[in-house]
Amino acid sequence: MAGSRAHNLYRLYRRRSDREGSLPQGSGGRHPVAARRGPRPPAPMPAPHALHDLMVLSRALFDTPDESEILRLAMNHIAAAGPYSAEAGYLKVGGDLVPSPRNRQTHASAVGRRVRELAGQDGPVTVPGRPWGRALGLRGLEGLHGYLVVTSRSRPTAAERSLLATIIQHTAAALSVAFAQRRQHEDALELHRLRDERTALQGRLISVVAERGYQRAVHALMADAAASSGGEEAITRALHGLTGLPALVEDRFGRLRSWTGPGRPDPYPEPDPMRQDEMLYVVAREVGPVRIKNRLITLVRPHGEILGVLALVDVRDEADEHTLLALEHAATSLSLELAHLRNLAEVELRLHRELVDDLLAGTDEASAYARSEAVGYDLHRSHYVVVVQWSNRTADDSFAQTVGRAASAVGMRSLLTRRSDHVVLVANDRPHTRALYEALARETGTRSGTIGVSAPSDSLADIPHRYEEAQRALEVRRHSRERYGTTFFDDLGLYRILGPGHDYRELETFVREWLGQLIDYDSRHHATMVETLARYFDCGGNYDETAESLAIHRSTLRYRLQRIRDISGNDLANVEDRLNLQVATRVWKIMLGGLG
Repeated sequence: MAGSRAHNLYRLYRRRSDREGSLPQGSGGRHPVAARRGPRPPAPMPAPHALHDLMVLSRALFDTPDESEILRLAMNHIAAAGPYSAEAGYLKVGGDLVPSPRNRQTHASAVGRRVRELAGQDGPVTVPGRPWGRALGLRGLEGLHGYLVVTSRSRPTAAERSLLATIIQHTAAALSVAFAQRRQHEDALELHRLRDERTALQGRLISVVAERGYQRAVHALMADAAASSGGEEAITRALHGLTGLPALVEDRFGRLRSWTGPGRPDPYPEPDPMRQDEMLYVVAREVGPVRIKNRLITLVRPHGEILGVLALVDVRDEADEHTLLALEHAATSLSLELAHLRNLAEVELRLHRELVDDLLAGTDEASAYARSEAVGYDLHRSHYVVVVQWSNRTADDSFAQTVGRAASAVGMRSLLTRRSDHVVLVANDRPHTRALYEALARETGTRSGTIGVSAPSDSLADIPHRYEEAQRALEVRRHSRERYGTTFFDDLGLYRILGPGHDYRELETFVREWLGQLIDYDSRHHATMVETLARYFDCGGNYDETAESLAIHRSTLRYRLQRIRDISGNDLANVEDRLNLQVATRVWKIMLGGLG
């Protein structure tokens, strides 16, 4: 039965060979001489083992899904059809013919060039040492799949050519099936990818719809909180309700303004200015809320200027994207709220400015008291006039607001106005020695500022004079060795009699005239003769008090005073010398900061 089947296959191959012509000659019909001579005698019957090998090869080809493997099998078994050798094989990939790794390298370049010259047609290939060679196209319904280049040691017989044609046909058919299966597999993968993409898109769409709904709910809740006139507490209350986490608002200096939820520290910790500035810098560099320790923090800055900090206390790290969304919406509502408060503050600032301008110029008390009550300020108490000047800031509205915020942050209740180059505060308490200066240094980012503070004023009529005192104190500081900081008029001592326009070089000349030799001596010997003399005058010439203040023995003081007489050539018993020396030491301390 197997032999009959093989014989039938052979008859099929023979009919196809007779129809298409023999492979070696490459013609579409019989040779003209053969036509005149009559029908060609039937080719010899291939050996049964050859047909059997062909059937085994055919099954192997169609069982192999990989195109490169199909080509390899065909090249390995081409010798089963006759005295053939597989010289080279090519697969068409992306419009180009890709050579098989099993190609012979001896004449690879010439063979490859010849195959490409054929442009999809079958044709002869010349290989030295091989009398017969053909490039046979591997074609399917979709077109050319590749080439198989076959050479022979001798001219093949008709049966051998028929078997070779059959191998070529089976290889081409197997390649067609493999290519079709690959496309089918790729189509299935693409369909699966599209289905997955559609499913993911549907999931995202559902998520977006849900997210939009949540966003609308959060936005509506925060809008209601902002419109309720509840201020910052209404916003932190709404945020706590949405997230379940304690919500808080701090000013930019770290002082608590509002807290909703459990765990509020009592007392609230006093902020560290340096750490607060570092935290603001870190958060300002990022987009969105930033986690710092157990807090999620976002800045409230409607127009770039930091007005405050909104935070959630998240000890267990429970915050998700909905928590962040609620925090960002709350920050937006809080920005609007604080911006509104800022606008009100600007209106109030204008009212304050008009009142302070009149106070500095002199105004009637009845009008001033009535206007101060309208802006919520008590003018019946003692007041200090404070003048602020910063080297890198012009005295515009922005700087005036900065000074006002800094004053409020350090607990100063004041009225405020500005002049061409400085800002003026009328404060109801004596400012702390350094608090206002440090707060302004943080606000402006530089320490190059000067503050002058007047003596206390007990009546409104004294305020213009106190303004002059504050200006004088500021001028003294500006022309001193230590230009930046705060100077109080009360601390000027003798320098009160010197006007702000005095020539400070003359003062230095005066100090040099009376104390120059002592200053040089102190510099050379690392001594403290000038300081000893200044302390002696401060103690009214009392030996015991002076020695005690210097933490030295009375005899040591006596020795130093004698050395001062010897070095300077001045007599402390002489009234005129004593007065000039005392004035010189006072100027040395106040103007020169105790420096040579």
